[in-house]
Amino acid sequence: MFKQHLLIIDPQNDFCDLPPGFRPPDPLLQGTHRAPALPVAGAHADMLRLATLIDAIGDRFNAITITLDSHQRLDIAHPTFWQDGDGTPIAPFTQIRAVDVANGRYMPRDPAATARVLDYLGALEAKGRYVHMVWPVHCEIGSWGHAVHDSLRSAYNRWEERTLGIVAKVVKGTNPWTEHYSAIEAEVPLDEDASTQANAPLVAALDVADRIVVAGEAGSHCVRATVEHLVARLPDGATRLTLLTDCMSAVAGFETQYRDFLTDMQTRGARLATSLDLAAASPA
Repeated sequence: MFKQHLLIIDPQNDFCDLPPGFRPPDPLLQGTHRAPALPVAGAHADMLRLATLIDAIGDRFNAITITLDSHQRLDIAHPTFWQDGDGTPIAPFTQIRAVDVANGRYMPRDPAATARVLDYLGALEAKGRYVHMVWPVHCEIGSWGHAVHDSLRSAYNRWEERTLGIVAKVVKGTNPWTEHYSAIEAEVPLDEDASTQANAPLVAALDVADRIVVAGEAGSHCVRATVEHLVARLPDGATRLTLLTDCMSAVAGFETQYRDFLTDMQTRGARLATSLDLAAASPA
């Protein structure tokens, strides 16, 4: 039997550019509604298309896995962790390099963390994958923003009830000392925390599939990092992967990195397709 596994990266409210109807009232601020912390343009439409796909051909997926970006409020990638040299809070979307900390331009709010932060930034920069970014506080564990997009969750709930399968949930990012874009491992794995190291069970679960279909947010960051780490660990690289290009979008300003990622994966043997293409081509 042809086995098809749907891997959905971080389909969470904080990453979706939700219209008013998808944003519930904020009970603590009368007259206001919840707002996504880090909305990716196009993500809401991506999730609606993905929900439609699951309803249309969900019986052709043997397994569905979703990943959940899951952060503490105090996190090395959040402004709550940082201040500038004068003690002023720093703004989201600030990039920080080791040299910035070494010369006192930016500092952790806890001075005792400085040596550890310098070690981390040095290790991150040595990998050459990303410059450390301070994002808005997002996907805080227990918050509305951490929850899955309503239409997508409803669709995979229907899949669970039809197929008697259970959607696997993979939590990533709970350690506040390292960035964790990828569901496979943190950008800088920590020796003392197995949750930041290679997720061998996830790789093994995906490896049994004949086709691994990937969607989610954001294509420029968490999708990209997960796919790159996965391809490095699969015995046949990218050849079983299908990336749903109409079910993922890039963070604004990182569109070039996203396009380069898609080109690289296609060169390595991955298939680029839309949800309509997949519905038409998937074996029953």
